Amino acid sequence: MHDIAYIRANPQAFDAALARRGADPVADRIIALDAKKREASTKVQQAQSRRNDASKAIGQAMGQGDKDKAEALKAEVAEIKASMPQWEDAASAAGSELDDLLATLPNLPADDVPDGKDEADNVEVHQWGKKRAFDFEPKEHADLGPALGMDFETGAKLSGARFTFLRGDMARLHRALAQFMLDTQTRKNGYTECNPPVLVNGDAMYGTDKLPKFAEDSFRTTDDRWLIPTSEVSLTASVAGDILPDLTQPIRLTAHTLCFRSEAGAAGRDTRGFIRQHQFEKVEMVSICRPEDSAAEHERMTECAEQLLQTLDLPYRRILLCTGDMGFGARKTYDLEVWLPGQGAWREISSCSNTGDFQARRMNARYRPQGEKKTAFVHTLNGSGLAVGRTLVAVMENYQNADGSVTVPDALKPYMGGVDRLEAIS
Repeated sequence: MHDIAYIRANPQAFDAALARRGADPVADRIIALDAKKREASTKVQQAQSRRNDASKAIGQAMGQGDKDKAEALKAEVAEIKASMPQWEDAASAAGSELDDLLATLPNLPADDVPDGKDEADNVEVHQWGKKRAFDFEPKEHADLGPALGMDFETGAKLSGARFTFLRGDMARLHRALAQFMLDTQTRKNGYTECNPPVLVNGDAMYGTDKLPKFAEDSFRTTDDRWLIPTSEVSLTASVAGDILPDLTQPIRLTAHTLCFRSEAGAAGRDTRGFIRQHQFEKVEMVSICRPEDSAAEHERMTECAEQLLQTLDLPYRRILLCTGDMGFGARKTYDLEVWLPGQGAWREISSCSNTGDFQARRMNARYRPQGEKKTAFVHTLNGSGLAVGRTLVAVMENYQNADGSVTVPDALKPYMGGVDRLEAIS
């Protein structure tokens, strides 16, 4: 959500920022709707004030025996009561139209976000790690997986396309990755582990900018709850409507949850394999902090995700997304792309975003700065630390052997109960 006061004071700057994201100018319409709402609300307040004054005067007139004056005042009160609904309706209608319009507008990009139309205009910040030199032709995970327990056929039989059934040590390695990620984020990086609901109400989805824009990309239950697309929704919305004490230290939350997305992704892309699923698991990082701390917190969060890839010795690169490739609610986003030798390509494995006060305004999450009476909106950030399934894919392709087995990375061996290699299931 956007700050109306800022738009009134800076209409041209607001439209210019939206234009960087490919959106049409809308400040004049916003200001007009806001003026209409404010005018109608003022009329209602004035009418209420006059009605109260007139009602008091009726009693005084009756006490003085001035029946004519009392009747005239009664007639005025009746007229005011009759006219008020139209102004209340006008204020409500203008307010609803304004809210609906604002809800469709993306966040404004930070000044240091590069302009661009799509992923081709993203900027590489740095690379880490050395790509493995294979003495055989590396396979894609979708070709390696079935023999090792990545059962696409059973997943499709049970649930349809983009569902997978994991068996044996493949399922254990998937679990080991999630545990490794959680342990790192909690024991080393200072995040508080949470176990939030994966079914949430519409307010939680709206507050974290998933509604109304992504309604068609989400799964909805028959009782109007939503399956979370990421635990960003549950974790961030946990402070909705709150006034937090002074955030001298950011609130840092993490959770390992199931996630659900009905979107199919780019046409013709990732139609096979484990990369783009309707049901998947992710370890999420969320930070709630003061505005002055959010830029540094964004860097820290991204480094926490990078740390996992470094420990697993998976080559990756950090990408600064351009204005045309950023998510709806993001002010600035870093993507981490891991190297997949089977595909011979870099693929996204984490996305870390600073949303500024965009989500906080939608869900009315505030804090009280030390020594001040007024409250201010918090800044919220979210990032993948990491996507579990995609990390499993990266491990499979980077640690594969010529015989089709997959070596377990050293960092995961403590979680594997003595299993150091994934081999074909007999």
